[in-house]
Amino acid sequence: MAHFNDWCLSDDEPVGPHFRRVMTGQTASLPTGIQATAAIVPGHYASEEQVARALARLGKPAAAALIQGKLPTTKAIRSGDLGEIYAINGSYVQDWLLYDTDYNWRVLADQGGQLRAVADIGTHWMDLVLSITGLAVDSVFADLNTVHKIRKRPLGEVETFTGKPGAEAATEPIEITTDDYGCILFRFKNGGRGSLHVSQVTAGRKNCLRYEISGAKCALAFDSESPNQLWIGYRGKPNECLIRDPSLLSDLARSYTSYPGGHNEGFPDAFKQCFRSFYQYIAAGDFSAEPFFPTFAEGHREVLLCEAILESHRQEKWVKL
Repeated sequence: MAHFNDWCLSDDEPVGPHFRRVMTGQTASLPTGIQATAAIVPGHYASEEQVARALARLGKPAAAALIQGKLPTTKAIRSGDLGEIYAINGSYVQDWLLYDTDYNWRVLADQGGQLRAVADIGTHWMDLVLSITGLAVDSVFADLNTVHKIRKRPLGEVETFTGKPGAEAATEPIEITTDDYGCILFRFKNGGRGSLHVSQVTAGRKNCLRYEISGAKCALAFDSESPNQLWIGYRGKPNECLIRDPSLLSDLARSYTSYPGGHNEGFPDAFKQCFRSFYQYIAAGDFSAEPFFPTFAEGHREVLLCEAILESHRQEKWVKL
């Protein structure tokens, strides 16, 4: 069995008080690395769309066109229950960085990256709605704002979400360039539209994710502060509020429900179900099946979205992915 050290050089680079490991492939050993990667990474981690883009960058337009032609072009949500998706709108808001005295390493661009609210919480919203609908983003238009351009950094260590216990600590002013707030418009490849606003300076909202999906047949709305309810809207009959109850759910949804109706499940259960799905997938051994957990391909998609959002904000224009 090949190991990374057989074909890569690794080095630990300091990032503030932390380290990141940078791995660089050795040209002479790349065939070994390719074989090792092919053996351990299932094919679904590289989607057809990503393969098509890679072929195009490598100067293989005919091969890229062949792969691109096999991609789905339908406008329906995965189950088809909503019909064609017209729009997806929502938000992810928090208040833990509301004051200029609120501080955490995430606010520093050299430690947390040039995007903060978008990268920290906006990526969760984007991954969620794209996974639910199966849609792909064509282009984005973003407007970001740093509310507190100067924050007061405590001279000691600070933990996330700890509030302001005890006496005030001594501070020093520090310049901030990362986003406290952002608005993003989306154009989806099916022709639909979308919008998202993210904020870490919205008083009273500790960790609130919301989305509304508008389809040709009905609409769905979800609020993470009421995680056991799903609103379903109709044009020609009364709306519904579906309460999480295994006896009322589809087979797929029921498999991600551990407790009977009336026994609430929430934030910690999301992690449990994610790990459970991953290990069940490994145990089943069918790596051609679609995974219902985050993959490397989806992580890469979020990176591409963040890069496009940052470019859009800086250039004040629509940016295609």
